[in-house]
Amino acid sequence: MNTDRRNFLKISSGSAGAFFFTAPISKSLAAVCGLTPPQTAGPFYPGQGQFTNDNDLTQIPGNPKKALGQVVYVKGKVVGTDCLPIEGVNVEIWQACVTGKYNHQRDPNPAVADPNFKYWGETFTDKNGEYIFKTIVPGAYPAADGWVRPPHIHFRVARLGYRDLVTQMYFRGDSLNDQDLILQDIPAHQRDSVIVDFQPVTDTSLELGSLMGNFEITLRSVKE
Repeated sequence: MNTDRRNFLKISSGSAGAFFFTAPISKSLAAVCGLTPPQTAGPFYPGQGQFTNDNDLTQIPGNPKKALGQVVYVKGKVVGTDCLPIEGVNVEIWQACVTGKYNHQRDPNPAVADPNFKYWGETFTDKNGEYIFKTIVPGAYPAADGWVRPPHIHFRVARLGYRDLVTQMYFRGDSLNDQDLILQDIPAHQRDSVIVDFQPVTDTSLELGSLMGNFEITLRSVKE
C-alpha cells in the first residue's frame, strides 16, 4: 500500500471530523440553508447493490495501479433546512472516468474505460454531518448532437426521516457549464450551489498535487 493511500485511509477510517475544521457552521451556510436542487440520476446509476462503503475511487482494493486523471478530494457537510448537521447520512457518488466513459453497459460512448478507476463509492456522514471522497475529475462526454456534458459527479443522499436527494456537482470554471442543458435548467439563484471551486490541497498528509473542493448539501425532512 503506497503512502498516499495509507494516509488517506487513516483519515477516512475514523471520524471524518478529524479531517475537517470543527468550527461552527459557516455564516454562508447558516444564512440560507436552502435546499440543494435535485437533478436527474441519468441512465448510468450502477444500482444500490453495487455500492460498498469505500470513499476512495482512485484505486481499486488489491490493485496497485492508480486511476488516471487529476486527483481531487470532495468534502462537505449535510444539513437540514434548520442548518443543523445530520449524522449517518448515506452519500453515494458515481461518475465517468477521465475519458468521459462510465462503467455501465448502457453507455454508448466509444471512449476507452479506465480499468483502474472505481467509478462509484459511498460513505456516511459523521456526527458533524461531514463526509469526504477521494476521486478524479471526470471527463466530458457527448450526450446528444451538439451537446457535450461538462465534468460532473452524481450524488444520491439518503437518510431515514429525510427525503432522498439525487443531484449532480460541477467544477467551477469549466467552459462547458454555461452550455449544459441540465445545469442551466436549475433556477439561476440555485445554480451556484452545485458548482464547486477546487483549490490545491495544503494538507501534507494528502496526495501531492491533488485539489480540494467543498460541496454542501441540504436535505428536507419528510415532515416538511
